[in-house]
Formats: sequence, C-alpha cells, structure tokens
Amino acid sequence: MAEQRSSQWYAGTDRNAYIHRAWMRRGLPANAFDGRPHIAIANTASDLTPCNAHLNEVAESVKQGVYEAGGIPLNLPVVSLGETQVRPTAMLWRNMAAMATEEMLRANPIDGVVLLGGCDKTIPALLMAAASVDLPAVVIPGGPMLTGTFRGAALGCGTDVWRLSEEVRAGTLSEEQFLRSESSMIRSRGHCNTMGTASTMALVAEALGTTMPGLAGTPAADSRLLEGAHDTGRLAVEMVAEQRRPSSLLTRGSFLNAIVALAAIGGSTNAVVHLLAIAGRLGIELSQDDFDRTGAEVGLLVDLQPAGRFLMEDFHRAGGLLAVLAEVRDLLDPTALTVTGRPLVGYLDDAQIWDSEVIRVRDQPLQPHAGIAVLYGNLAPDGAVIKPAAASPHLLSHRGRAMVFESVEDLHARIDDPELDVDGDSVLVLRGCGPKGYPGMPEVANLPLPTKLLQQGIRDMVRICDGRMSGTAYGTVVLHVSPEAAAGGPLALVRTGDIIVLDVPARRLDIDIPDDDLARRVPTAATVDAYPKPRRGWERLYVQTVQQANTGADLDFLIGSSGDQVSRESH
Repeated sequence: MAEQRSSQWYAGTDRNAYIHRAWMRRGLPANAFDGRPHIAIANTASDLTPCNAHLNEVAESVKQGVYEAGGIPLNLPVVSLGETQVRPTAMLWRNMAAMATEEMLRANPIDGVVLLGGCDKTIPALLMAAASVDLPAVVIPGGPMLTGTFRGAALGCGTDVWRLSEEVRAGTLSEEQFLRSESSMIRSRGHCNTMGTASTMALVAEALGTTMPGLAGTPAADSRLLEGAHDTGRLAVEMVAEQRRPSSLLTRGSFLNAIVALAAIGGSTNAVVHLLAIAGRLGIELSQDDFDRTGAEVGLLVDLQPAGRFLMEDFHRAGGLLAVLAEVRDLLDPTALTVTGRPLVGYLDDAQIWDSEVIRVRDQPLQPHAGIAVLYGNLAPDGAVIKPAAASPHLLSHRGRAMVFESVEDLHARIDDPELDVDGDSVLVLRGCGPKGYPGMPEVANLPLPTKLLQQGIRDMVRICDGRMSGTAYGTVVLHVSPEAAAGGPLALVRTGDIIVLDVPARRLDIDIPDDDLARRVPTAATVDAYPKPRRGWERLYVQTVQQANTGADLDFLIGSSGDQVSRESH
C-alpha cells in the first residue's frame, strides 16, 4: 500500500510524530497509525441548521462503514449554515464555510473525506472546499423531509409558505389558519421536500458524480439513507486506495451532465451560482451561457413543486434521479465518472420509472423547454437568469412600467401602500441585493405582490432583481442581474416609470430608452446610500473581493486550488 498522507504526521519515532499520535490515543489503538487511511467526516450537523440536525446519526453509519473497510473515521464539525435561520443571508457565508472547510481538511492528518450536507449552502460549500484541497471526497446528502399535510392536503415546504402567506395578504386565508399550518409544514427530519435548492444541489451532486449513484433524494427519515451512509464510508476508504480525487473525476462533461439534470428535474436557479463556483475551484471552463446552451431545450420530466404537483418523497418512490437520467441518456457525457470509478451512465441500464405521473417519459414532458434561460441586454450586460418552468407563460414576453425599490427595506415599507402606482402590467424592480449590495445576495428576488393587486386576483407579475430567489419559490422572476447595481450595473440607473422589455424567447432584458440617455444617467444619492459600507470583519473582506453572480459569486482570491500539501511542521 502506498504511504498515506496521514503518515506525514504519524510515521516515525521523533518527538513530533510522538505528539501527533499521543494526542489521538484517546480510544484509538496503536494500529490506528500503521498506515490505515484516516477519513474525515466533514459534518455540518447543527441544532441551528434544522435541516442538518440529524447528520450526527448519519455520521455514525459512515463511521461503521469506514471501520469495516479498514479505515479510521474522524468526525470533523465544519461551518454549518441554516438557510431559514442566519441573517442577513446564508449566501454571505457560503464562501467562508468553503474556505474554513478547505483549510481544516488541508491542515489535518487525513487521507480522504466524506462530506455531510443538506441545507442549501452546505453541499455547495463542501464541494468547493473539496475541489480546492483535492483529497478523495464523496458527498452524502442529508435527504428531504417526509410530506406533511394540512386540512387534508400535502404541504410543500417553502413553496406553500410563499403561497399561503400571499393568500393571507389577499384576504382569502385567515391568519389563524395560516399559523395553524405552521406545525404541519415540517413533518420530520430533513431539508425542504420541494425541488428547492437543497433537493436540487443533492441531485446535482449525484449528476456531477460526487455521490454514490442512487443515494441522492433518499428521504432523511428513510433507513436506506443510513445504509447508503455505511456503504459510502466503505467507498471512502476505497477512494483513498485508488486516489480518486475531484481533479481526476470531474470534467467539463460532468458539469454539463449536471446542467442536463438540472433542467430535467426543474431545479433551482441557485444551482447556477453554485456550479460556476465549484467549476472555478477546479479550473474547469464553465460559463453561465452553458446553462442555456445545454439545458434550455431539455424537457421538464419531474412533476414536483414549485413547477408541478408532487414532493420529494413521491420522487424517490417513483424512481429518483437515475430514472430521470435514463430518459435523457443520449444528452449525457458517457465518459463522465462517479466516485465509484464507473461512468454515471453505467448506472442507468436498470433505472425505471415506477410512477409516470411523478416522473414523465421523455416524449411526454411536463414542459418541453425547462432549462435556465440566460438573458442579455442594456439592463443586464453580463447576463441575468430566469426559470421559465416556474414562470407564467403569458409574461415571458412583456413590456411594462418599472416600479423601483432601492432596498428590501424600501420594498417592505411601500409594497402594501394602496396608493402605490402599479397595475398588473407593471414591472417590479428591486436593487441593492447583489453580492456586494446586500451584502451576500439574498433570496428576495421573488418580491411579494402589492396587496391591492392580490385583492384583484393577480398572482404573478414580472419582477427583476440583482439578488437570488429560493428554489422553492415560483413566478416570473428575472434574477442574478449582472453587474449588480452596487457594482455599477445599469440596474442602478432605472427610474420608476421607465419601460422595461422582457423577451425570454429572444433572451433579452432591456430598458427602453436610447443608449446615449442611459449613459448620461448617474445613480441617485438614495441609491448609493442604500449600499452597505462594512467597516470590519468578514463583511468587509467579502464586499471587497466577491465576484459577480455570472461567474459564481466566489471571492477572487479563492478561485482555483491549493492542493493538499502543508510543508511545515507545527512543533
């Protein structure tokens, strides 16, 4: 067996090797240091990340598998981000979590790592870290929650929060009934049971080849998740022996496969910034345009909220991701490998659809064109994205007057004003929500509709923002507008009353004024004053170094890889 990386710490009889071994001899036998692979379990379990709170139990099954395969498992708690809890937005710390995890993986005597994530930012951050440190790494997604019900109907976690809260504002649901649904929304352990960002990134991780094929989407409360965790622990030891590193497994074809999967499942737009960031760590050429070129013509095959009817428990029962990929097999790169060392397409021969209502066959899609559309124009020189599968078809080509909000606070202060000068054709514009402008690029792009319009029966409008939206949300929402307003983008120049033209079929987003007039405009003092000016700490570093959404919103000094080597001893 080749010498393990951990032997750089443990092998030998000198003082430093003695120290490294002695401090780990708290239950570990002497033969733990005889060249066995040491496998870290990068564990994002936290009581403050409710969707990941069960991952300590998953980690125990990983440990058993690692031990069985002859390795030494080591729990490594890492930064955990709870999407529903942390303020101002979990996205502010995705890059910090990736950086901290990368440094801890590099700094410690480990040979491989199992990545335990679930809630939205945890799997992307773990994969960014693994890509930059380039140790053998495999993901275990924590899985979606079971389906809860309210008044006899299934509840889609997240999606029904948006829907029910709008019904309260419209006056069609009482506040008492709304609050009664609260205890029904979260039925079990696990992340959102809709095709939100958490479910999307778990499935995308499998399509990339970074999980055991067939594991992603297993409900968190399903015993098969623990079985898969045990098997993944065994696999991690094998990966170290074979030196299957991210750099040796992941290719441009892997990412294009992930984009095909993203379209077929109707996945979250947040996957765009996460996949771009992961590719940037690996040095793989990937652009936002690849999402349109590769995925735009792929049919939506999964009838799941928010684009459809069903939930993740149904999706798993119906055949899961492998059944979907089998339908689009001809669109996949057949050479792209998985953590097992075998090609992804090698797992599709036996994949079957067990419920064709939940997972459609290729020639009967829910929608014929489901991928992310990338828009350009004088309002988005570096692009913006929209998810047509979640939009209203009649609004995909639209012209309307802008109603501009300078910030989230401005939006909340005015959106319910009965004197607000808007109608159903208006275009709601929210700026100051990009990576620099918030900071952190929050999930606020799916602006609530004005109360007076909700009361008129209107349930969708064109909305434009330089921020993101939750994968559980829906509506005709143009987001990730780049450059953002705070970075000097033309979104900062829009005025209330300007005519905005959205043309998704033509991939255009424009403000209908002459270019010379637009060039003469400058942001108002109110616009500039709305941007944060952090004085210290992470927020200051973030604002100074974060890149724009069209390249993944990573920090400029984190792009790329540093490998796993640390040359100096600690004593």
